[in-house]
Amino acid sequence: MKNMKHTFFTSESVTEGHPDKACDQIADGILDEFLKKDPFSRVACEVTAETDAVHIMGEITSSAKVDYKQVARQIIRRIGYTEPATGFDADTCLITCSLHTQSPDIALGVNQSLESKQACAVDSELGAGDQGMMFGYACNETSEMMPMPITLAHELTKKLAQARKEKVLPYLRPDGKAQVTVEYQNGSPIRLDAIVISTQHTTEVTFEKLQKDIVTQVIQKTIPSKLLDGNTRMLINPTGRFVFGGPACDSGLTGRKIIVDTYGGYAKHGGGSFSGKDPTKVDRSAAYMARYIAKNIVATEIAKRCEIQISYAIGVAKPVSLFVDTFGTGVVSDEKLCKWILKTYDMRPAAIIERFQLRRPIYLQTASYGHFGRSDLDLPWEKVDYNTTYNL
Repeated sequence: MKNMKHTFFTSESVTEGHPDKACDQIADGILDEFLKKDPFSRVACEVTAETDAVHIMGEITSSAKVDYKQVARQIIRRIGYTEPATGFDADTCLITCSLHTQSPDIALGVNQSLESKQACAVDSELGAGDQGMMFGYACNETSEMMPMPITLAHELTKKLAQARKEKVLPYLRPDGKAQVTVEYQNGSPIRLDAIVISTQHTTEVTFEKLQKDIVTQVIQKTIPSKLLDGNTRMLINPTGRFVFGGPACDSGLTGRKIIVDTYGGYAKHGGGSFSGKDPTKVDRSAAYMARYIAKNIVATEIAKRCEIQISYAIGVAKPVSLFVDTFGTGVVSDEKLCKWILKTYDMRPAAIIERFQLRRPIYLQTASYGHFGRSDLDLPWEKVDYNTTYNL
């Protein structure tokens, strides 16, 4: 039909063996260990990785004691880096640390918000740990209420890791990534135009076998057949060889895969990373809240798509601003919806922490394959717990 509009959108995911994701997992593993022993720990942990070396840095204030090196080695081993010949091994890599306590100037604003100080309150209220803007998004493209490109890309990388760990494809190694291009017709996904998978492997497997196995054991067992057709391009290890990978070949850094962590580029991102940060950091907790609000709006059919922006000032509890965009799909105006959200949801950091019980050690599991749309995990910000009766 002449009026049909066709567009294409691409998102990528990476496996837990990707250098940046390995760093995210170490940072969140350290955070979880602190929260197990002291739920009120203040953690802002960064990690870098390179050939046979890991460096842990940042600010941590806690009554708990954690063996950083042991945590790091356990996570590296769990990921699958256990062969010294690959240049990055859990037992032999050098691990160094340079950590200090949280800045007293930052703590001053976080421990007691500006509102509490002005009211001379006896009980202090948490202020935001930093200024910034956080985004949340949901849509009705998938059952997870996530954009289809990032959802399918995550499913592919999870299947890659599963095939490696269960030795379905025993020649696979930890590093890998997937990219999915979805064709949309008038805003609705109709087919996959391209799938790109790059996966680390041992030297003995032939390129032909790897290509065939990835198609049959990963793609065909993950992607619904109705989305594939004769014109879907499948590019497997396009360079022809991916033996050397992981931190031995490409340095890793915490927070460098924030688009993989969120919506695959389909929705906005404020710029702040999640991993290694305790929930007083609104980069993390407010992004979870924004996703929660957006998902509940879409789940109750107030809109087919919804994007939320929440902004904060350091040391101030209440958001500085709230922005809502339903892209013309809402049953009420965005302005009315924005006013309703402000009346219905408490977006102060302490309230978010309380609503989702965020002082628990739940973060390592989110450090690979995304923080949102995780039907395989019981994440509080993914719950739909408002009924369809809204006083709008």
